[in-house]
Amino acid sequence: MELIKKIKQAETEAQEMIDQARVRAGEEAEKGRKKRLQAQADAEQERKKAVEASVGAAEAQGRIEVEDLKAQAESARQQLREHVAGKTAEAAAKVVNYLRA
Repeated sequence: MELIKKIKQAETEAQEMIDQARVRAGEEAEKGRKKRLQAQADAEQERKKAVEASVGAAEAQGRIEVEDLKAQAESARQQLREHVAGKTAEAAAKVVNYLRA
């Protein structure tokens, strides 16, 4: 009789150990899942920061290029005005002479 009680008690203790191990395994799995989710969220945040920094740098570079292009266009317009200025007066004189003739 005593042996049967000890066997049943050992089985009960073994079952309790198994149940506790399952609970601990579940808790550890949940901790791992939360840790992975946090790492994923952190990585996403870093990615967003990197994208924002890249966009900011690209915008700044774009503004610089726009200003350079505006300066080049203004220079080209000025050169064209200077080139055409003398010819405009000459052409106007020819038209006036033609109309008088």
